[in-house]
Amino acid sequence: MPTFTITGDIDPFLHVSLSKGEKIFCESDAMVMMEEPLQVKGQLRGGIGRALMRRMANDESLFQQEIEAVTGDGDCLLSPALPGSIELLDVAPGADFVLSDGSFLAAESGVEVNPRLNTLGGGLFGGTGGFVIMEARGHGKLAVSGFGSIFTLEVTPDRETVVDNNHVVAWSSALSFEVGTPRTGGGFFGNIVNSVTSGEGLVIRFRGQGQVVICSRNHAVFQAGQQG
Repeated sequence: MPTFTITGDIDPFLHVSLSKGEKIFCESDAMVMMEEPLQVKGQLRGGIGRALMRRMANDESLFQQEIEAVTGDGDCLLSPALPGSIELLDVAPGADFVLSDGSFLAAESGVEVNPRLNTLGGGLFGGTGGFVIMEARGHGKLAVSGFGSIFTLEVTPDRETVVDNNHVVAWSSALSFEVGTPRTGGGFFGNIVNSVTSGEGLVIRFRGQGQVVICSRNHAVFQAGQQG
């Protein structure tokens, strides 16, 4: 199976080693370097319908890159669009992950990254992909990226975990989540006022058992700067 290694301390590469016949898929334009035995081509994974929904969810390209070791073993280097860290997640039956906007980098061919409908609150408030979000299912390695440093939180049933929605990279599908404003005990109006005055904006409350991958920088600020 392909070997995924994160190399470099600042804005690292994802180094992937493939044996002949193995393949991975990654976001469009992620490939930086590959050795001669490898070939890259665009794939409309999941058909036109799912490709269109992926574009709606994360503004991704309709086509993703597929890199395959065709004539022998070889290595490649991939780089995310956001300046920051990379995290490797293990996807397995019962261990699926939901991905926030722009966090997908690459995955083994045994992993399927498909769109699914978001919760009403998540769709209305955004920050998690709008009304359509991405979910990684199947079996294999999944590489996600975040703006700045990355840290993985372990959520347990006895404690709700609250994260600013612009710092969330990915989370376990088994977790229940709710998008809203920071709670102050002052009712709905008090929560809105506190959200404005504290500068915290919207948060996501996670409950249950699973992981939440977060990044140190606000990716919405970076994306706004890129568009400006």
